[in-house]
Amino acid sequence: MNGDGMLTHQAATFSGLYGARNVDHAKSIVEIRTTLEQLRERDKSVTERLNELIRSQESLSRELGKLDLMRANVGSQGVAVRSISNNLLSDAASTAKRISGAVQRLDLEQSRVKSTLEVIEQVAELKACVLGVTGSMGAPQDWETAAAYLNRAFKIPTEIIHGAFAEEIVPSAEVPDPPGITLDSAAESLCGLFLREFEKAAQENNGAKVSRFFKLFPLIGRPEVGLDVYGRYVCLGVASRARSNLNAGTGGSQRKDSFFYATALTKLFEQIAQIVEQHGSLVERHYGQGRMIRVIERLQMEADVQGGIIIDTWSEERSIDRKLTEIKSYAFTFLVQSFLATKPLKPGIVRTGSPALFGRDSAEIQEQEEEGADMKDVDGFLNEISVMLGRWSLYSRFLAPKCPTDPHAIGAVRSTPIPMSPHPHPTAPGKVLQMPLLLSNSRLANKIAERLIGPFNHMTTFYFRRSVEKAFQLDEQPLDLSLNLLKPVSTNTPYITSAVDDVMYIVNQVVQKALQTSQREVIASVIPTIARVLGSDFMGMMRTKMRDESYPKPLVQGALPPENIIVAFLVLMNNLDISAQYVKRIVESRQEPLVNDASLNGNQVKKTQISDMFPFDHDAVFVNNALTSLQVGFESKSLELLSDGVFAIFKNVMKPRLRPVLADTFRDVDYAMTEVELDELKKEAELEGVVDVTADDVVPNRFQHGWEALTKPIARILTRSNFDKLLSMIVSYLGEVLEKRIWSYYGRVNVLGAVRLERDIAGLVGLIVRDGRYALRDSFTRCTQICTVMNMEEDEWEELQREQKAGEFDESEWRINFEERSRAKALVRSR
Repeated sequence: MNGDGMLTHQAATFSGLYGARNVDHAKSIVEIRTTLEQLRERDKSVTERLNELIRSQESLSRELGKLDLMRANVGSQGVAVRSISNNLLSDAASTAKRISGAVQRLDLEQSRVKSTLEVIEQVAELKACVLGVTGSMGAPQDWETAAAYLNRAFKIPTEIIHGAFAEEIVPSAEVPDPPGITLDSAAESLCGLFLREFEKAAQENNGAKVSRFFKLFPLIGRPEVGLDVYGRYVCLGVASRARSNLNAGTGGSQRKDSFFYATALTKLFEQIAQIVEQHGSLVERHYGQGRMIRVIERLQMEADVQGGIIIDTWSEERSIDRKLTEIKSYAFTFLVQSFLATKPLKPGIVRTGSPALFGRDSAEIQEQEEEGADMKDVDGFLNEISVMLGRWSLYSRFLAPKCPTDPHAIGAVRSTPIPMSPHPHPTAPGKVLQMPLLLSNSRLANKIAERLIGPFNHMTTFYFRRSVEKAFQLDEQPLDLSLNLLKPVSTNTPYITSAVDDVMYIVNQVVQKALQTSQREVIASVIPTIARVLGSDFMGMMRTKMRDESYPKPLVQGALPPENIIVAFLVLMNNLDISAQYVKRIVESRQEPLVNDASLNGNQVKKTQISDMFPFDHDAVFVNNALTSLQVGFESKSLELLSDGVFAIFKNVMKPRLRPVLADTFRDVDYAMTEVELDELKKEAELEGVVDVTADDVVPNRFQHGWEALTKPIARILTRSNFDKLLSMIVSYLGEVLEKRIWSYYGRVNVLGAVRLERDIAGLVGLIVRDGRYALRDSFTRCTQICTVMNMEEDEWEELQREQKAGEFDESEWRINFEERSRAKALVRSR
């Protein structure tokens, strides 16, 4: 860019920055002066900036001078340092390098000498071991010493044993072979010798010699051989003992014992547990940590065989397959016929569930029942299977901590012995006990699932459903129940039929047997089966009885149902309530803590019966959920049917009698009478000797008489819970009726009558909510608020209206709205 162009660019920039107007374009003296003033300001500003630059240039020059002086000093210092380094330190550095190299060479020579000495010592040790092995295996036949020499030799590295130096030094005139061949031959020879001696000692049942030679196998490098032969040895003992236990009942009556095979299986598990507990420490000490798992595997294989024999023999001896066929073919005729019945049943029969009620021939049904499986036999089978499954669970719990869940993690196995007892030591808090694959994949586990768990589930279903059927066949009503308060009733409350006690006893038994098996598969089948049978058969029978046999329906239009029908229906309602309480008690008794065990960190751990019986994985949580589901489901169904029953009693028994009670309560009561009229009427009543309808307590007294006659006969038969439900429904209806009666007094109440009416309503409410039933007051809140507004003074009413208009009124405290409050205030005739 040339000079003219640069000046033009700067001028344009200057003009753009300051926005000055050009003098050439000025049109007046004022504009010229303004432009000149602007030029003076720009000149002044430029001058100030130039002066500032000049002043800063002087300071910069001084600093640059100082830097030049410092650079000269640093340069001289650098020259001095390089001179010292070249003249003094170079010799020291070379000397240090020579010394360091010498030290490194000396260390290398020393390490080589040490390595050589170690090799020489190891070769000397090897030669001593070779000579010791051959010498001990000679005339002395000191097998322990020979094994000890071999153990020492095997600790020498393999590269030393098979190295050229050892093959040159170790051989001698007595042992000319290389050391590797000599040691292998000696180990093989000793292994064969130990095997022969071990088997001979096992045949002679010489425990000392068995232990002696068992300890020698790991010393000669053959631990697997020792563990295998030891496993065979203990398995032979297990098999012999199991056969003797099983043969003990041959030809006699012992096998007829309901727990013979369960005892045989228990003895098998106990023997294996004793072997693992007593011999485990010996194996771990001589063979190493985790080596006992190999013996446990052999023992489990023997348990598969012997346990399978016991279970198969039990199944054949007890004819389980035939029993299962009989169970599956049973038709439950009584239950089916009960649900198919459509016509009303005749009341007053003691055996309310008799098949004769349904037009069936009782002899025919009895014959069909006898053709089915015997309940006593089925109960015995369930008890025996429960014991066997429980023992299998204890056996699994005993072996689980000793067996790794990962088959490759042998070193992680716990070696602490755990006694075989009903309450084995639990795992550490926070750790979940896992079922090892050794047990879950075993043939015995499959046999148990097929031959024990499957039949147990089928038999339990039949046993429970057949028990429910039998309970209703033999169902009996409580005797001497009456709605007449003059007739005494039994003090054996609650009043329920015999079927409830029978069925809930069986529920408790079946749940306990299922829990005692400690098998998740059993719980997954049995508990839902109980819930299904209770929900369909038990509830179905209750619904059928309440609908067809004892429904409180009047025989004549406008009359009350027969007394015996009402009583029977109330008892059935009690059945539902007590049954739900029984099921809840059965479930909660299993979920209650047994003890408070202090954990390792000092926290308290709640231990329940379920967590004690189901230690594996998260089985305890599953069982708890299943039991809770049983309780909640049954309670829900019973409450649903119970609500229908409460409504039926209210509609057909209580409601028709409640309106007459209220009509009699307020009979001849006039709330429009003045105080003078009340006094005159009171005097006339005293002279004629009649009831004074103006007395303060006449309305509450009448209501009390009618209320007690209405509720007491029902209350003494129903359970407290059922009566509270019924009372809640009655009171809710009574509150509505009472409110309508209050509104009906519109224009027929004076100031004194309003006070009397409020007092009478309060007396009625007090009678109803006595005995601690204060929650029932809510049903009368509208009535009491109407009476409150009705008796308000004018200033109180005006204050209430002002609050309403100002928006300060709390509407949530009132059940009646503004229009109803105004209507209530207008009930009283003008003062």
